[in-house]
Amino acid sequence: MADKVRVKVGDRELTIGNLQKVLYPEAGFTKAEVIDYYSRVAPVMLPHLRGRPLTVKRYPNGVGGTFFFEKNRPAHTPDWVRTARLPVPGSTKDRDTIDFAVVDDLPTLVYFAALAALEFHTPMWRVDDDGEALPPDVMVFDLDPGAPASIVECCRVASRLRDVLREDDLPACPKTSGNKGMQVYVPWAGRSDDASEYAKAVAQRLEGESPGEVVSKMARKLRPGKVFIDWSQNNPAKTTVTPYSLRANPRPTASTPLTWEEVEGCSSAEELVFTAGDVLARVEEHGDLMAPLVTPEPGRARGGP
Repeated sequence: MADKVRVKVGDRELTIGNLQKVLYPEAGFTKAEVIDYYSRVAPVMLPHLRGRPLTVKRYPNGVGGTFFFEKNRPAHTPDWVRTARLPVPGSTKDRDTIDFAVVDDLPTLVYFAALAALEFHTPMWRVDDDGEALPPDVMVFDLDPGAPASIVECCRVASRLRDVLREDDLPACPKTSGNKGMQVYVPWAGRSDDASEYAKAVAQRLEGESPGEVVSKMARKLRPGKVFIDWSQNNPAKTTVTPYSLRANPRPTASTPLTWEEVEGCSSAEELVFTAGDVLARVEEHGDLMAPLVTPEPGRARGGP
C-alpha cells in the first residue's frame, strides 16, 4: 500500500501503514500520535514491561470499533521479538500453551503500537531467560468504585491502604487506571509469603474497619457506593493495565502514576484524568513515580530503551 513507510527504530526496521488513521475520533488522535506517545514514554514504561508476558487490546478501527484481546503473539511477529511459551490451563481456546510476546525494548513497543495495540496489560510476575515463570515481584490492589462512588473515594481508601502497608514497612505506589478507578502497587520481590493471600487479608481488614465504604467480595450487588478492593488481580493468571498504557476511551487517557499528595488532595474525578500529552509532561516533571517497583530482570542487564 502507498501509505506504508519503512522506519528504523533502534537497530530494527519496521514497515508501518495507515499512520494518519484516526484511532481516537473525538480527539482526532491518529495512529502516528499513538506511536509517538509510546516512543516518547518508553524510557519510563519499558522497565514495567520488561520480562512480563504481554496481553494487548487491539483496536484496528479505533476506539469506537471492534476490539480484541490478544495473548498469543501474531503470526507475522518479527523473529527478534522475545517470546515466552507458557502453559495456560483452562484456556477458552483449548490451547495447552500460548506464545506470549515480551516487550523488552523500544522496537517491540513500537511494533505493537503500530498494530493499534492501544492497551498493554501485564501480570505481577516475570519470566527468566528460559521463559520460565518466576515468583511475583509486584503486588497490586485494584480499587474499583461502584457508582455513585468515584476515584475520589478510591483515593481515600488508597490512603488508608498505604497506612496499613506502612505497618509492614511496605512502600506503595499509586496510579490511575486511566478509566474510573486506580491501583496501588507494592514491591514484592524476594518475599516468601503469598501476595494474593496478603492482599486479601488487607482488603478484608479495610472492609471490616469501613464496611460502609469498602467491599472485598466480588459480588457486584455489594459494590454500589463503595470501593471494591480487588485483591484477586494477584492471581498469576490475571493481568493489570501496565503503567503509562493508553486506554480506549473517547480521549487518549492513560494509566498514570500519581504522587501521594495528589491522592490525598483529590476532590473531583476530573483532577486525575490525564491524556497522553499530560503524561509526557508529568514524566518531564516527576520522572517515573513508580520507579520503586523496578528491579533488574533476572539474567538480564537493565538497559535503556
